Amino acid sequence: MLRVIPPVPNRDDQFFWDGVEEGRLLIRQCSNCARLQHPPSPMCPQCGSLAWTPLEVAGTGTVSSWIVSRHPSQPDGDARIVAVIALAEGARLVTNLQGIDPAQVVNGMAVEVTFGEVGGVKLPQFKPMAK
Repeated sequence: MLRVIPPVPNRDDQFFWDGVEEGRLLIRQCSNCARLQHPPSPMCPQCGSLAWTPLEVAGTGTVSSWIVSRHPSQPDGDARIVAVIALAEGARLVTNLQGIDPAQVVNGMAVEVTFGEVGGVKLPQFKPMAK
């Protein structure tokens, strides 16, 4: 079984993990220029503002890039698909793909968020969008 170290939220990402617990995908949006930022950072990289607002996003997007990953200390364990998801709103999120054979994954594939436990930690993950 994969052991997952639980996140230790801080003031910059507490809103994200609170959203995950509620089954909502929240991304940080600059209150000044409206740029979306993930992972969260203290300062907007576009305008330098320190003012942010959590924005609930639809949780849909496309696969931008992906790899098949195996844990180095458990090479015979289950592989996982780690992907960069381009959200419909424009931000990108690194996450896992579920419910698909790696041979079927293609860049541009439509996906949607799902929330599930991995090693006892609730995480946002993505799966192929229902057709």
